[in-house]
Amino acid sequence: MSLIVKQSFSNIIIILFAFTLGALNTLFFYPSIIGAEFYGIILILLAQSNIIQPIFSFGLQHSVIKFFSSVDSKKEKDEILILSLIFPLFIIIPFSILFLLNYNFLGNYLSTVNSLIKNYIYIIVSVAISTAYFEIFYSWCKVQKRTVFGNFLKEFYQRLLITILLFLYYFDLIDFNGFTYLLIFGYYLRLFIIILYSLSIYSPDFKIALPSNIKEILYYSLLIFLSGFGASIIIDVDAAMLGKLVQDEFVAYYKVAIFIAAIIDAPSRALFQILNPMVAETINKNNISELEKLYKKSSSNLLLISGFISVLICSNIEDIYQIIYSINLDAGFSLAIPVVFYISISKLSSALVGCVNSIITNSKYYYAVPLFSISSAMGVIFLNIYFINKIGFVGAAISTMIIIILFNALKLIFVMLKFKIQPFSKKTVLILFLIVTTSFLFYNLNISTSFLTNLIFKCILTLITYLSISYLLNLSDELNSFLKINGKEN
Repeated sequence: MSLIVKQSFSNIIIILFAFTLGALNTLFFYPSIIGAEFYGIILILLAQSNIIQPIFSFGLQHSVIKFFSSVDSKKEKDEILILSLIFPLFIIIPFSILFLLNYNFLGNYLSTVNSLIKNYIYIIVSVAISTAYFEIFYSWCKVQKRTVFGNFLKEFYQRLLITILLFLYYFDLIDFNGFTYLLIFGYYLRLFIIILYSLSIYSPDFKIALPSNIKEILYYSLLIFLSGFGASIIIDVDAAMLGKLVQDEFVAYYKVAIFIAAIIDAPSRALFQILNPMVAETINKNNISELEKLYKKSSSNLLLISGFISVLICSNIEDIYQIIYSINLDAGFSLAIPVVFYISISKLSSALVGCVNSIITNSKYYYAVPLFSISSAMGVIFLNIYFINKIGFVGAAISTMIIIILFNALKLIFVMLKFKIQPFSKKTVLILFLIVTTSFLFYNLNISTSFLTNLIFKCILTLITYLSISYLLNLSDELNSFLKINGKEN
């Protein structure tokens, strides 16, 4: 089994366990243990932290991936790695000083709706610094084609941390202040672990020396930073803006729905951990035929797997929210059901275009990345203002869907013009047809009046139907090969 398949499979398993634990946290433990108001506060502050994290890392984690395979000597490789550690300090230190000097002003600004938020804004910078350096050290692992443990820390560890803290809170071993302090400590413990692991894989000579292509690296980092900043705005601006425009409970309802739909992203998150450095290496070697293969396979396989998860979620969404209500006895969560549908569509559009972002980011056309990201970020902000004021928090999901579909299409066209390659085939049409038909079929199917029984049997039927049709139509060579191998072993 190839390296990409092995590590992608391991990463998918980790992410599925992570999402399962995250589902328990998001749908049950957070609302029932800590309450919607405190949950909303944590979500808002972590969203703010995620928005400024790209400022601190300055895109250097992506520069490591792009340039590490472009040089040959250990000295040149080490210079790139050391630069990725030192340069962020020139941003983090002055930014942190400004944050401390304006602490009260920022606290009052963010506390327009909920006055409690200003007491905890130290979370924003503290978590952003640890996350920025975690991503940099994780990129060290990626260029060595070692992604599984880092993926575990990135996806599973932080959700396990939240679970532990919630239970400590539940048993009155800590208060909310203690919760926030231990949350920050947990993020830095994760950073310490990834540092030790990355150094065990590859240990550079810690000599301060500037890479010969430092201008190119920093220019690339600047553009990717602008891109990452724009991307983080698209992901987290909804919660940040909702925190200013609606009550914190609605932020919690919205984020629960976002989390449910985000499960569709699990295959993409797993695949791109190992695919990104492979795309960079392929482009550095100017192997366009191999790049096209990666492009097509990433598109068809991601669409097929993400489509299956989407069918499971959307066709069972009523039963899923019945479970949420039975645990929390809060009917407000079901107000966000439309959010799940809108975000699911946007996730599928991203799966459809495969590794298009990796291709643009790691090519000589990387200058286009911030143009796409900043434009899409501005677009989602303006659409949010319009739709949230017009139809409430569901409008944020509509804004996100419109922007993601639009800019995925623009990126697709851009790659077609520059590389003369595209990710689609006849299988793409068949997969889309399979997703649409099975979604309508199982959404309107009710097997039992018990929502648990209904959910279980519909999931089993969906799995059998979707997998059988995929196999018979040979929609994925990798899936069919996997089933044949396991069939022979059995």
